[in-house]
Amino acid sequence: MIRGKGAPSTGVADAGSRGPSGWAPLVVLFLVGLVDRIEHNLLAGVLPAVQREWGFGDTAAGSIPTAAALAAAVVCLPAGYLADRFSRTRIIAVVVFAWAIATLGSGLATGFGMFYLTRVLLAAAENIDNPATGSLLADYYPPVSRARAYGLTRATAHLGGLGTLLGGVLAEAFSWRTAFLAMTVPGVLTALAVWLLREPRRGELDRLVADDRTGPAPAAPPGPAPAASAPPMDDPGFWRRLRQVLAIPTLGFVCAGLSFLTLGLAGIFYWLPTLMVRTLGVGTGTAGALSGLIPVAGTLTGTLIGSWLGRRWHRTRKGGRLLAGGTGITTGSLVLAVALPMDSLVALVALLLLSCSLMGIAIPNLTACVADVVPAASRGLGFAVLQLLITGGGAFGSLVVGVVSDRSGSLLAGMYFLLVPTVAGGLLTLRARTSFERDAREVLDQAAAGGPGALRGRSPR
Repeated sequence: MIRGKGAPSTGVADAGSRGPSGWAPLVVLFLVGLVDRIEHNLLAGVLPAVQREWGFGDTAAGSIPTAAALAAAVVCLPAGYLADRFSRTRIIAVVVFAWAIATLGSGLATGFGMFYLTRVLLAAAENIDNPATGSLLADYYPPVSRARAYGLTRATAHLGGLGTLLGGVLAEAFSWRTAFLAMTVPGVLTALAVWLLREPRRGELDRLVADDRTGPAPAAPPGPAPAASAPPMDDPGFWRRLRQVLAIPTLGFVCAGLSFLTLGLAGIFYWLPTLMVRTLGVGTGTAGALSGLIPVAGTLTGTLIGSWLGRRWHRTRKGGRLLAGGTGITTGSLVLAVALPMDSLVALVALLLLSCSLMGIAIPNLTACVADVVPAASRGLGFAVLQLLITGGGAFGSLVVGVVSDRSGSLLAGMYFLLVPTVAGGLLTLRARTSFERDAREVLDQAAAGGPGALRGRSPR
């Protein structure tokens, strides 16, 4: 089993910096996200070559990510429930192996229909591992370290842009099929690494934090220890558990805020290269390169800053991580509003970098807050709700901008239209500070009472 350096800790103090399991689980789960996102972005790099081979139009090409997003949304909630009932490391390992095989199928496809189907199935499989990963990280790392852990794993969504570059290079040097065939190998190896991870006991770190806060818990009665990932025996069922999760105020505000943010950014940055070409006379290649590099560089910078702020402000300010994330989203949105009408490419790029960096602060902090306010036994479902709303928000942003642009005759007007939900996302996140401390304390109270943090005592509010 992969356990990281050192034996498991017996308290929270020495788990604070790296977690009782060491950093090995974080490295493995980082690789899962990285390989996932690189594979996902291969299509953008090889698309021209695929279209040349099979001769399908832009409408069919554009429908692939839409169909994939819908398939991913369908599996979100069931995936979250499975993550709360079964071994999460096994779920992730099986899913990663399955999408490695689907990637192989993409490279071996004999026609557009088969290729289309493998891309849609792969998108659905990729979304199954998200709730399990989110739940696992909360059991590998205590609250004080969660912003850093979630920040690093969520940053893979932006590093995945390397897939576009890799796909284009391999397609030009060899063939578009080579790109998919090559990604099969790291997929299989990553699946093996996840299989070797130790499955942590659900809610164990919550209990350690609760014991550290209130004093040692009573000794457990003699008998065999419970299974490392055993779910609660009195499982209330999927729909009741979902209602209980949705009744957590902080989760609702955070999920709504991130959904609005994703709606705005997905639409604005999808059309950003076109804006550069139309208003600044920038070449298509330059516009595409800048539009790809700006969010990568800015968001990674923001993620690192956010991880540092999250650790520094956690428990030192009321809802400190929400304060950092909400302020970053709100101020970043305002900077973006100033950036879009710029008639200087240098000024536009500089302000966009600043905007992405500010909004990137939210990524590690808001994800860590979800882990803090959802009990261990239902964290998979909590992260599934988050993933569902983010996926839904990202699916319609580009369409909204296009409709407003056609009706108003101004692409900039369409992009400004989406700044409204982006700012609203920041304000909703700040609003979550009013309930965060209470919701996080309730999770620890349930953990201290014994059991993996089921939602037994929570009623809709």
